Amino acid sequence: MAILDLSTTALAMDTGTVSTENHPIHLHGYSFYVVGSGTGNYNPLTAKLNLVDPPYLNTIGVPVGGWAALRFTADNPGVWFMHCHLEIHTSWGLSMAFLVKNGKGPLETLPHPPSDLPKC
Repeated sequence: MAILDLSTTALAMDTGTVSTENHPIHLHGYSFYVVGSGTGNYNPLTAKLNLVDPPYLNTIGVPVGGWAALRFTADNPGVWFMHCHLEIHTSWGLSMAFLVKNGKGPLETLPHPPSDLPKC
């Protein structure tokens, strides 16, 4: 699980050694900017990123044998699931959870549970 600050960049890669295929990666609780994608392993020195007008999505198809770089503002507190939409891939571990802490103000803070919430 990743604990996020306000501005976050995530990287999804599909450069497996056994086989590669397209992975539709989806993030719950957010939409994100796709700032780049390419083939092979991600290399920050040669990757061409679009930081001016990137597409805004909630699911991205990571290229076969490639990568995709995503950027979003982590301002929705809670635990959010990011996973491959191919169901069997989730069971193989192609998923993760982001823990987003409370921010500033009521729209970036989880309310306390109600006083009559049953105990576990």
